[in-house]
Amino acid sequence: MSFLSSLFGSNAQKNDTIKILDPSAFKTAIHSKDVQLVDVRTPNEFNGGHIENAVNIDFFNQSDFISAVKKLDKEKPVYVYCRSGNRSQKAAHQLDSLGFKKIFDLKGGYLNW
Repeated sequence: MSFLSSLFGSNAQKNDTIKILDPSAFKTAIHSKDVQLVDVRTPNEFNGGHIENAVNIDFFNQSDFISAVKKLDKEKPVYVYCRSGNRSQKAAHQLDSLGFKKIFDLKGGYLNW
């Protein structure tokens, strides 16, 4: 599959702006300075447990999501996660389309944390 992936790629691989990090690398990265950590789950999911210092911006509420992420600094790295990695991947692509330069997505989401 890696040969096919390298040949055809995936959306995340085609885009140098978005990197998918395993939980260990993600954990190390979010402890550095200038980190914007965004949990894109619903408020109920967020209230059930979240990564420390994360800001909850619900991806399903698109109008609020867009207005909230526009307040983030596009030049600073943004770390995103959701429950399983599906929503955060979509959110990462949306952040990319809005001009964010460095986007990091937690592989497997909060379930993998």
